[in-house]
Amino acid sequence: MQNTSYIALSRQSTLWRQLDTIANNLANANTPAYKSQEMLFREYLVQTRSTDRALGGKLSFVQDNAAVRDTREGAISQTGNPLDFAIHGDGYFQIETEAGMRYGRNGHFRLDQTGMLVNSDGYAVMDDRDQPIIFAPNETRIEVASDGTVSTENGRVAKLKVVKFANDQEMRQVGTSLYETTQTAETVARPEIQQGMMENSNVEPVLELTRMTQVMRQYEGIQKLIDNESDRQTKAIDVLSNGKSSS
Repeated sequence: MQNTSYIALSRQSTLWRQLDTIANNLANANTPAYKSQEMLFREYLVQTRSTDRALGGKLSFVQDNAAVRDTREGAISQTGNPLDFAIHGDGYFQIETEAGMRYGRNGHFRLDQTGMLVNSDGYAVMDDRDQPIIFAPNETRIEVASDGTVSTENGRVAKLKVVKFANDQEMRQVGTSLYETTQTAETVARPEIQQGMMENSNVEPVLELTRMTQVMRQYEGIQKLIDNESDRQTKAIDVLSNGKSSS
């Protein structure tokens, strides 16, 4: 197979991974606080040799370098659930899991059987002292101020911890709504939290479907190029074989 086909295959493989990314975005279009992703491509040059000189030109391949997360805030909608919280602006809730501290913007919380505030997976939501937030059995009126202060009819209980990081792109996604990172967490001094609200996914389904159509057309176009190149090589081999036979 000649260089043309190798280059085409490199592009085709990246398009396939791009389709996977788009499909994952569409699958999470209704996941609270989900951030859409895009593939980051780069040119990969390979040195070649020619018959005329020791170093010929360079072959240009396509390589998918990484996935880039769109960190823009999703639309915020009202749910009426007093245990739903949306962060407006920078910041992540701090969640304690069995694997260590994790971070996320999905504020769809609930109380477990012990009265502890947990996320949808049952992991504890941390306060500003890195402690779980626990309510007494007789506390039913839960209110959260915009700065994260949690109160009930019995008074102040705790303050939600909201943190930020120097580089959001260095955070690795764990599941659909949590992230892990080796960066040092910086507490947001004045967070803006809205109770009874939920941040929606920032995926734009119409845009993703348009991208999917474009990628599929490019994929099919490259497949046609590869097929044509294969046919050309087959014909060339036949011609050369027949020429040798006649001589």
